[in-house]
Amino acid sequence: MAPLGPFGAMPSLAVAVSGGPHSLAAALLAREWVAARGGRVLALVADHGLRPESGAEADHVLGLLADAGIAGECLRLGLPAGARMQERARAARLAALTEAAAHHGCPWLLLGHHRGDQAETLAFRALRGSGAAGLAAMAPLRVAPDCLILRPLLGFAPARLEAVVAAAGICPVRDPSNDNPRFARIRLRRALGDAEGEGEGVLALAKAAEAFARRRARREAALLDRLATAAEIYPEAYAWADPKALGADALGVAALARLIGLIGGAAWPVPIEATAALLARGGGSLAGAWVRPGAGGRLLLVRDPGLIAPAQPLTPPFLWDGRFHVTGPSRPGWHCAALGAAAGAFRQQIKTPLAALRALPALWDEKGKLALLPGLFYGEGVEASAWRLAFAPRGGSLPPGWWRFCGWKISRGSFKMREASLCMLVAGGG
Repeated sequence: MAPLGPFGAMPSLAVAVSGGPHSLAAALLAREWVAARGGRVLALVADHGLRPESGAEADHVLGLLADAGIAGECLRLGLPAGARMQERARAARLAALTEAAAHHGCPWLLLGHHRGDQAETLAFRALRGSGAAGLAAMAPLRVAPDCLILRPLLGFAPARLEAVVAAAGICPVRDPSNDNPRFARIRLRRALGDAEGEGEGVLALAKAAEAFARRRARREAALLDRLATAAEIYPEAYAWADPKALGADALGVAALARLIGLIGGAAWPVPIEATAALLARGGGSLAGAWVRPGAGGRLLLVRDPGLIAPAQPLTPPFLWDGRFHVTGPSRPGWHCAALGAAAGAFRQQIKTPLAALRALPALWDEKGKLALLPGLFYGEGVEASAWRLAFAPRGGSLPPGWWRFCGWKISRGSFKMREASLCMLVAGGG
C-alpha cells in the first residue's frame, strides 16, 4: 500500500468493500497497516439492491471480512432501476459510504481503485472530450463533507492486488455487471485488453494521468493564491470578490468560476466561457449563484433565490440545496427550508447581506414556526449541538482557514457577536 498519513496515534479508517478482489485487498492491507499502529479498520459494504441476489452477496462479503478479522457493516441503498444506473449507483454509494464513515468516527475513507481503473478513467474522459482537469483522472485524495477520501492503490496493478487476496485464501465475489458490455466503461475496459494492468498501454495512460494531475495541482495552487488575494468567503454561504484583483485573464476567470460554484452549490464545473461573459457584464446569474455589483466596486456573490431547494423533512444526514450538510437527530414534522421572508427580523442587527440571509437554511417546527437558524445561532433556552450544519457545497471546497468568520449569536431580544466555526453548531431540542 502507498504511504499513508500522518494520521496520529491509533487511526480509524473506513474501507469501501464491494467483495471484488481489489477492494478486498484494500481492506486486508489496511488491516495490517492499522494493526501496527494500534488503530482500527471498518469495512463498509454497499448493497445497491439492483439485483435480487445482491443482499445475499453483501452478507456473504461481510462473512468473508469477519473471517479475516475485519469488522464490517452493510449499507442497504435500495436504488430503483432505470436510466443512468451506474452513474446513480456511484453517487448514492459514495454518499452512503462517507456518511457511514463519519457516523462511525472514521475521518478517512479508503477506496480500492488501482492502476487499471486510473487508465480506464483517463481513456473514458478523453473520449468524452474532457479538459485538463478531467484528464487528471482520479485524485489520490479528495475532500468530502464527512471525511477525506483516499485512494492509496492507484499505483498498483490489479494483478498484484488479486495476489494479496489469493494469498489470504479468500475467494472474491464477482459482480456480473462488471462484465456487461451494454455499459460504456465495460466496452472500454475490454478494448484496453490488459486485465492484469501490466501492459504498456495501461502504464502509459496511468503515467499520463499522473502528469495531468501534477499540472492540475500547480494550477490549483495558483488559483487559490488568486482567490486569497481577491475574495472573502463566509460560512453563511456568500462571498465578496474584487474584480480588479481577480483579473480578466484565464486564471482570474477560473477563480471566479470556482467561487460561483461554491456559492451556488453547483453539481458540475461552472462553464468558463459563461463566467468570462458574466465578468465582462459586471454581474448576472450563473450556476445557481447571483453575482451583483456591490460597494467599492466589489462583486457580491449569493445564492440565486429562484433556484433554492424546496423544504425538506428534517431527517439528517442530508445535503440541503447543494450547499449545507445537515447532521443530527430526526425530528418528525420539522423541516429544513430557506429563511426567506423571515430574514427581515434579523436584518437590522447584523451585517450579512439580506439576499444571503434569505438563502440560509432554517429549521421549522411542525406548526411552520421558525425554530432554529444555524448561521445565526438562533434558538433560546435549548441545548446547542443537537444538530450540525456546515457550509460544504458540492461545488468544491477550500483549505481550512479560508472562511471569513462573521457568525452571530442571537437570542430573542438580544444580539451579540460571536465567532463562528466552519462547522456551525445549531441550537437544538425543545
